[in-house]
Amino acid sequence: MTLNEDRRTRRGHGSSGIPTTRFIPPTPPTDRSTASELAGERVPPLSLVSGEPAPPRIVAVANQKGGVGKTTTSVSLAACLSERGLQILVVDLDPQGNASTGLGIARDRRPLTTYDVLTGAAPLGSSIVASPATGVHVVPATIDLAGIEVELATQLARESRLSRALTGQVRDFDVVLLDCPPSLGLLTVNALVAAEELLVPIQCEYYALEGLGLLLANAALIRENVNPALAVSGILLTMFDPRIKLAEQVVADVRAHFGPLVFETVIPRAVRLAEAPGFGLPITLYDPGSRASEAYRAVAEEFLARDRVAPLAAWTGTGWNGAAAVTGDASVDPAEEHSRVSTGRGGSE
Repeated sequence: MTLNEDRRTRRGHGSSGIPTTRFIPPTPPTDRSTASELAGERVPPLSLVSGEPAPPRIVAVANQKGGVGKTTTSVSLAACLSERGLQILVVDLDPQGNASTGLGIARDRRPLTTYDVLTGAAPLGSSIVASPATGVHVVPATIDLAGIEVELATQLARESRLSRALTGQVRDFDVVLLDCPPSLGLLTVNALVAAEELLVPIQCEYYALEGLGLLLANAALIRENVNPALAVSGILLTMFDPRIKLAEQVVADVRAHFGPLVFETVIPRAVRLAEAPGFGLPITLYDPGSRASEAYRAVAEEFLARDRVAPLAAWTGTGWNGAAAVTGDASVDPAEEHSRVSTGRGGSE
């Protein structure tokens, strides 16, 4: 059996015991025109059309605020998807290189990095390194990446460097996760131009919500002008502490505002999740039975089920088009609701 045949056999049929009871699929809008606008028509996998292997899902994990769980989500989701028999590539776009460290790629195992890929010094394929998690590979990063914006300042089409580097180099993978830095600079823009999907982790605190509209607005601009395929995979609530009433209020407000874009699963704040990177292991290998492991397995289940939930055309930069269908309440003014969520008005702590 060839590798491609094996991928077709394994795609979506892993048996890792991922819980499905925690996943409630989002209810689609009942109006046909609204459903088409928000969700689009599902495109059959390439394998059903031409008999060739389906192309990988390329997903940017981004949020310009730091400390919201982007890298943890990239690493943990990669490990959980690999448990289902999928081949995963994590591209580390953060100069801190935390995703590389979290997947056990030591500094001396990073001879070629995303810096070399983006400057054209090496092809992406030659920069891929295997991680301790079976089926998970990494294009690692180092601090050299911090100077990439200056070095590419005079280059044409610098925003599409990563997109060109991925072309023809990721056929053997089912999912490519682009772990973005905490900014809206050139590295994040490259990820959004290269990706087909955007996954946004949000910490369950109000400060984490303030820049969300800006991120979606910038992503919408990229969709309109450079990458029309870009869509929202979902918004993932992280670092949830049930002992804090404010966290529950934030969850409720985010769900009310963003509706089916929000993953049903919420990632808990967990000490074991914070310890795992120190051992160079994803949480599923460091503590397979922990609450955090089970939560990320449920997220992986949702991620595979919700393939491209809503196009970014729904976000205009000033508000939501078709907001009533997203929020389920036509009386809600999306701009006012976002302002209320961002500033914490309209609720007791």
